Amino acid sequence: MSLLYRVTVLVDNNVIGSRKDLEAEHGLSMFIETPDISFLFDCGHTGLAFENARKMGVDLTRVKYVVLSHSHYDHAGGFPALLKYCQPEAVYTGRNFWQVKYSYDKENGEYLYKGCGFTKDDLDSWGIEQRICQGILHLDDYAHVVTDFDMYYDFETIPEKFVRGEGKKPDSFDDEICVLLPEDDGLAMVVGCSHVGILNMVATVRERTELPVYSVMGGIHLTGADEERMEKTMQELERLGVRNFNLCHCSGKNNMATGSIVEVKYQD
Repeated sequence: MSLLYRVTVLVDNNVIGSRKDLEAEHGLSMFIETPDISFLFDCGHTGLAFENARKMGVDLTRVKYVVLSHSHYDHAGGFPALLKYCQPEAVYTGRNFWQVKYSYDKENGEYLYKGCGFTKDDLDSWGIEQRICQGILHLDDYAHVVTDFDMYYDFETIPEKFVRGEGKKPDSFDDEICVLLPEDDGLAMVVGCSHVGILNMVATVRERTELPVYSVMGGIHLTGADEERMEKTMQELERLGVRNFNLCHCSGKNNMATGSIVEVKYQD
């Protein structure tokens, strides 16, 4: 049996019980390996992910690309710390990644900065190329990046507190991207927060690729959702053909955590 892909969770909100040496933070970072390349999907908040990687024996010098699911601090803020460990060739983002993001704190009546903490000028000064995904973008023969999700489900709404730009306009999260990996005769999706709605994302991928989505890994942003919406979402995911759920971070239901490994192999 040969490895098709391996996904290692470098940081998440929680740590699996058997790894007392690892630490957690509010954020997400995954190390993804295919037969062709190794790359990072998100970088967490502070760079803690990369110290966890050292403890897990993950060789970050092999990282060729970084895919940033969106520009919120808990997914992209750790990127500058990665440069202590490696020099990636390129960063993959969605469009409008650099628009400043905020969250409105209703209790205090103020806007809180939620952006990544670095700029396009910083990226240029580090000698790292930005590659902007539109539609579906090829990473290697096994991994692709997808964005520009269609809106199929009207109950998958983005909380009004999320705004962007100096005009504080509602954030449509058109910078959100995810990774597609092969699984059997279909796909696995690796997602960051799924702000645009995990059902919208799965339905879009099915429509564009004409392939079933069998697995969803990562965050699906159901924290704070009522039980009815959570149940409705999970039922609809199963109806769409998703059979494996490896959820974490902002999902509301977690079965992955820092230190988790998902491995898929194929018959030689």
